[in-house]
Amino acid sequence: MSRSLRPSALTRALGAATLAALSLTACGGGPGTSDGGGKGDPAAVRAALDKPAEITFWTWVPNIDKTVALFEKKYPKIKVNLVNAGRSKDEYTKLTTVLKAGTGAPDVVQIEYFALPQFAMTKSLVDLAGYGSAGLKDKFADSAWSQVSLAGGVYGIPQDTGPMAMFYRKDVLDRFGAAPPSTWEEYGALARKIHDADPGVRITYVDPGDAGTSNSLIWQAGGKPYAVAGATGVTVDLKNDAGAKAYADTWGPLIEDKLVDSTASWNDEWWKSMASGRYATWLAGAWAPAVLEQNIPQSSGQWSVAPMPGGVSAENGGSSVAVTTQARNKEASVAFAQWLGTDPEAVRSLNSQVGLFPAAKVLLDDPGFRGAGVPFFPGGKPNEVFADMSKAVRPGWQYLPFQVYANSVFKDSVGQALQPGGNLPGALAAWQDRVKAYGKEQGFTVK
Repeated sequence: MSRSLRPSALTRALGAATLAALSLTACGGGPGTSDGGGKGDPAAVRAALDKPAEITFWTWVPNIDKTVALFEKKYPKIKVNLVNAGRSKDEYTKLTTVLKAGTGAPDVVQIEYFALPQFAMTKSLVDLAGYGSAGLKDKFADSAWSQVSLAGGVYGIPQDTGPMAMFYRKDVLDRFGAAPPSTWEEYGALARKIHDADPGVRITYVDPGDAGTSNSLIWQAGGKPYAVAGATGVTVDLKNDAGAKAYADTWGPLIEDKLVDSTASWNDEWWKSMASGRYATWLAGAWAPAVLEQNIPQSSGQWSVAPMPGGVSAENGGSSVAVTTQARNKEASVAFAQWLGTDPEAVRSLNSQVGLFPAAKVLLDDPGFRGAGVPFFPGGKPNEVFADMSKAVRPGWQYLPFQVYANSVFKDSVGQALQPGGNLPGALAAWQDRVKAYGKEQGFTVK
């Protein structure tokens, strides 16, 4: 995640017009039939780097022009036109419109992992497997690669990731004589200790509009509530999934006993609470340090980071770079996408100049990167924690091919239960029913 962006896990609900634009249809075949069919020529991709070409890249990440400039310097025959088409859902709405129109789409586009399946399954993206991208698997964190590998194809090159970690206020925990909790049982006990000692402080908050973080916490708890089989088969199980149950068992009592705040986040009031030390912890992706530094620089030196309770993790944000079926020069577009995700100079630039946490092992496994100090966290090695959490991400998670819609109606069910008196298991069941109904309306076979 870049310094000025919110993670994909926190994408807000979409309006009715946006949902209409993003509506899927399962008919017409699955991603394996998309343009290119995975039959590209890797040699032609390599050769494209030395031929004149002009490509357009849609991305909302600030400062990424610095990384693109490195590409154009190394491969001066290729011109990359950067276009900010809006963040996340705003870009997806525009992208869907031009794809349906058959003209006006970018050659290369940034797509968050949770939204990638919907564009792959509507035959909007090139299957990059046959263009040499399938051989890049070992260059990326397993959790990142699994998100771009769909229905036997490769529909994006990982750009960045957001492995979850537990950020905590050292000054707050010191005041209560507490250490960072290492298990969820310890987390719950600390929540009560903090509340009993000072009702003005909470261990953390829950956002009734934030489907992404709840998905990440279900994932972190071992959940696999979504599954996709073939072109149209979808399973949604938020009622009986073990991770969903563990999520409800952990957070339901914390909410009911008012040990956590139920509040909207990413607004001025929330940032004031974060700056003042109202929240002892923040469970978020590895993009968080840059966001904290930008928004509440006065808290520098007060924060530290620890592994997630339980020692396992999940992704909480992250994006891929995909090639659309309208790309005028697919080989040059693929070459650029591959370079952006794998070239050591590019990966370092995306991290140091742009503020993205790497998906590529060339940096994740680098002792210099892991051991580097971060001024906002003096005396610590946060990259080491993040890299370890990246390796500790539970495998096997899948997003729905209509996850954007599912996230948009979260607030109407689960969001209502993220406050005292709510029935979290019942709300998960209601969310499931609504999501399944939508999937059936779109032509999917839903279980």
